[in-house]
Amino acid sequence: MGDLKRTPLFEAYKPYGGKTIDFGGWELPVQFSSIKEEHEAVRTKAGLFDVSHMGEITVKGKDALAYLQKMMTNDLSKLKPNGAIYTAMCYENGGTIDDLLVYMLDEEEYLLVVNAANTEKDFEWLKQHEEGEVELKNVSNDWAQLALQGPLAEKVLQKLVKETDLSDITFFKFRQAVNISGGSALISRTGYTGEDGFEIYCESDHAAKLWQDILEVGKEDGVVPCGLGARDTLRFEANLALYGQELSQDISPIEANLGFAVKTNKDFFIGIEALTAQKENGPARKLVGLEMIDRGIPRHGYAVYSASGEELGFVTTGTQSPTLKKNIGVALLKAEYTSIDTDVFVEIRGKKLAAKTVKTPFYKRSN
Repeated sequence: MGDLKRTPLFEAYKPYGGKTIDFGGWELPVQFSSIKEEHEAVRTKAGLFDVSHMGEITVKGKDALAYLQKMMTNDLSKLKPNGAIYTAMCYENGGTIDDLLVYMLDEEEYLLVVNAANTEKDFEWLKQHEEGEVELKNVSNDWAQLALQGPLAEKVLQKLVKETDLSDITFFKFRQAVNISGGSALISRTGYTGEDGFEIYCESDHAAKLWQDILEVGKEDGVVPCGLGARDTLRFEANLALYGQELSQDISPIEANLGFAVKTNKDFFIGIEALTAQKENGPARKLVGLEMIDRGIPRHGYAVYSASGEELGFVTTGTQSPTLKKNIGVALLKAEYTSIDTDVFVEIRGKKLAAKTVKTPFYKRSN
């Protein structure tokens, strides 16, 4: 695996038995113990992920808000410092460049957290459309990011954070310069698992100590290190989109059921005309949940058919759900076949196997 990028935590995986794979040009752990065990730990206790491969871009200047309003589908005007928002960034035709989080650090200062494989493309696109008094910086190499996710996340992290009451940080809010493990971090109540938890942004050279300290103080509560495998099954059960699967340059946020992050009542953003039309007329195709009736797992890219043999679309993600113990998937289908309980067929290894459309998310945590 030559020439793969590594995060500042690469050496820290070894003592925990991390098995690494090539993930979009990064050498990252797919699992430590087993995907099922790690998944279960996050649903019932807590799990720790290295997500330092994610990209970070800062946007500063007196025109930062006006500029970001033009670039993003969501409405950032409601954001206040120490608040975050989920949004998409789209092409003129409504296709998705990326989905991302925007953190408002200060009145004229924002942090964008973007998907790893899209960091350079996103930065180029942002630079290309730069206007007014704004300063853009790709600061991805300066930051490491850890995610502690699960019902015990707050209890465990609080052991390392003495001066900040983590219960004061509500969903999609964050604190900056939090004193933790002898360093400083931005701690955000966000995540990609469908559970409560935190994403912790720190300087790269502080990451390994933080990783070890969290696993150490979390040991008695059953906290385990987790890899990409569990991250994928967790986000999938919670119906959180993955760029390159549920979203792409060919799949709009409206088709992906992310209309809540597309505010077409804004004056303007790139893609507004195409997305307004999709919102008003309804998209020709959209994402829907699938549950297999016949035995088989619906995998990414598998074709989906109607009872009469018409090709309806394809599976974007599918797996055997560790929580529900069922074979489930999400598929992008012709809109008229997406009402719940529609019978469809997934082509698996040359056979058309019965499935039905179901409601998503497949899993919702009980508060």
